[in-house]
Amino acid sequence: MKPATLSGIVVQFQGNGRKLGYPTANLAIETDLQDGVYFGFADLAGYKHHPALIFVGTPTTMGDNVRRVEAHLLDIPDEDYYGERLKVILSHYHRPNQTFKNTEGLLKAMLNDETTIRGWLS
Repeated sequence: MKPATLSGIVVQFQGNGRKLGYPTANLAIETDLQDGVYFGFADLAGYKHHPALIFVGTPTTMGDNVRRVEAHLLDIPDEDYYGERLKVILSHYHRPNQTFKNTEGLLKAMLNDETTIRGWLS
């Protein structure tokens, strides 16, 4: 895929990623990108071109109905970045958005996503 860039100000949602061990910086922006999980890079606070798992879509497994962009920057401290500018570069489409039966299924997929992006980066 041709890399796509999205940017905006980090906003707060329910914090479900953090509860699952995958804190995210979220953007409430419109995009024509296909829903799903992407591999890419992010600029946030002092982190530049940092590897990131990026989700575009509606997190229906968590009972949400608001489409968004969520970026999980690998191996950075879990801090609040609300109000900070976030830029994400989506470099690789990994998989479509899915609704899982439970959070265990979602967490298993997220772990697989993390393992796969680490291989993609090496």
